Amino acid sequence: MKYVPSPQALRWLQCLAQSQSVATRPRTYAPFLRMSRHFHATTRLDRIETHTLSDIGEGVKEVQIIQWFVEEGAPIEEWSPLCEVQSDKASVEITSKFSGVIKKIHFPQDAVVQVGDAMVDIEVEGDAEPEETEKPPAVQDDPGKIADEEQAAEDNRAGHPEEQDTSTPAVAPKPASKYASLATPAVRGLLKEHGIAIEDIPGTGKDGRVLKEDVYRYLEQGSTAQAPPTVVSSGPSLKPEIDAKQTETAQRLTPVQSAMFRSMTGSLSIPHFLYSDTIDITNLASMRTRLNAARNPEEAMMPKFSYLPFIVKAVSLAMNQYPLLNARLDLTTDPKKPQLMMRSVHNIGIAMDTPNGLVVPVVKAVNGRSITSIAREIQRLSQLGQAGKLGNDDLAGGTVTVSNIGNIGGEVVAPVIVEGQLAIMGVGKVKTVPVFAADGVTVKPAQTVSLSWSADHRVVDGATMARMAQVVQKYLEEPGTMVVDMS
Repeated sequence: MKYVPSPQALRWLQCLAQSQSVATRPRTYAPFLRMSRHFHATTRLDRIETHTLSDIGEGVKEVQIIQWFVEEGAPIEEWSPLCEVQSDKASVEITSKFSGVIKKIHFPQDAVVQVGDAMVDIEVEGDAEPEETEKPPAVQDDPGKIADEEQAAEDNRAGHPEEQDTSTPAVAPKPASKYASLATPAVRGLLKEHGIAIEDIPGTGKDGRVLKEDVYRYLEQGSTAQAPPTVVSSGPSLKPEIDAKQTETAQRLTPVQSAMFRSMTGSLSIPHFLYSDTIDITNLASMRTRLNAARNPEEAMMPKFSYLPFIVKAVSLAMNQYPLLNARLDLTTDPKKPQLMMRSVHNIGIAMDTPNGLVVPVVKAVNGRSITSIAREIQRLSQLGQAGKLGNDDLAGGTVTVSNIGNIGGEVVAPVIVEGQLAIMGVGKVKTVPVFAADGVTVKPAQTVSLSWSADHRVVDGATMARMAQVVQKYLEEPGTMVVDMS
């Protein structure tokens, strides 16, 4: 069988013959080296890859971009962070799928992006297919001529530096840190409201994050510096403007606000009832003070105790006696025959106020934890919540919720049940009030707090809720009884 070389092989043979003839000419070897880049079996081209927003799980359909870590024209490595996004459940860092150069960013900061949308275009290196319109070998330029022309062009540029191309744009300086302009959507909304650039505000949060307090401090300084001198006029006072036009500006809900809208809309379809009582926690306050005084501040694993870990443990111990409050009402398996799904593990959600809004991270398996372990976990979740770094696992799986409004203010609250749960407890402000001693004559100070319960009245009756609340009250008024009942 006779071998017939392909057109590609013929081109290589011709290039080899031409290069050998050039090597015999009396010229330096450097032009021949520059000439070699013109001979390739395929054309070396860069291609554009589009990085789309992938499904990040937990049924998330859209996210809000909090911060870009890259800019157009900047290099990027595979698995390096592209941006930080906020879903309705947690903050997630998106990493690059490719290595290359950022050519285009499709969405600005604070924009809401749907799963599947293109986020950035990245130019990556790659070999393109041979072009069908390539010149035939018979009409290709002589390599020696090409080398001579290139050498002449370089000599001309060296002799006339003023004619060199100066149109290349200057590379913009990179920010000092990828966190230099990091802020939550709530803070960015405040900045937009007052027309302030985030770069003008020095952030005092972690990694330079700009907090609400930084914005308010900046506004106070600006108003003090720009306040005009007060002029006392003896003339008639100006008539106040009373016919100013009202303006409205549309603003989309953030992912966290959207999640709250959906959750509370569903929750308010549940028939609630409220039970509230005020309890005396003087003994608990005294024990807490002693524990914190004996705590070694240098021991990182020993957190400072608040009232919340004791309350959470008391709720878990009470649910051992009233497991109905840890159950779930199943309406989907057979809508005509609802059933209760009894759950063995106590996963207690803690409602927290964060810069991103209200979130409810979950302390898992409280019935198997000590009070110290609960305190450590609450501290960890609180730090992540303030930094906007709570993960999906931190927010999922709650069976009952505790909401503490006492650290802000207020005594009695009517909390709204979270879907998939049967009860929620609200903790009010701890107050020092005068109370009568056992003799009925002596007055002494006491620490009191109001606990408010909301329950699903479709399956939980008021008597059951009141009895469980009394068990929680016993544990908190006499905290030593918790030790006896802990397993």
